[in-house]
Amino acid sequence: MTVTDPIADMLTRIRNAIMASHDDVLVPSSTIKLAITKVLEEEGFIERYEILKGQPGPMIKIRLKYTDGQPVILGLERVSKPGLRVYVERHKIPRVYGGLGIAILSTPKGIMTGQEAWRQHLGGEILCNVW
Repeated sequence: MTVTDPIADMLTRIRNAIMASHDDVLVPSSTIKLAITKVLEEEGFIERYEILKGQPGPMIKIRLKYTDGQPVILGLERVSKPGLRVYVERHKIPRVYGGLGIAILSTPKGIMTGQEAWRQHLGGEILCNVW
């Protein structure tokens, strides 16, 4: 089965795993999904991740993070979609959840948070918001 929006599929898998209180979630691997997962780990939204080799293809095993039984990730939202791409300049990068969340952007220098893109004077495509 072909997935039209693989990033939205990844976010939905994570959201569903959190709602079911699972410890781990498996996501089909790709370069952009791996970069988003790295940002989530660096920002403390997930514990860790690892790449599993196998059939039909490599998978990313994401270990979700909980504190006192509550998930660290409260919300995931896909912003730029295949039917409507959302691009922003540096001065229009949004603050997510009053500064408690992050916007993940695809910039000319790679996938990074909105704050990091702002510091480097970059704009780009807003992939998703996490809080």
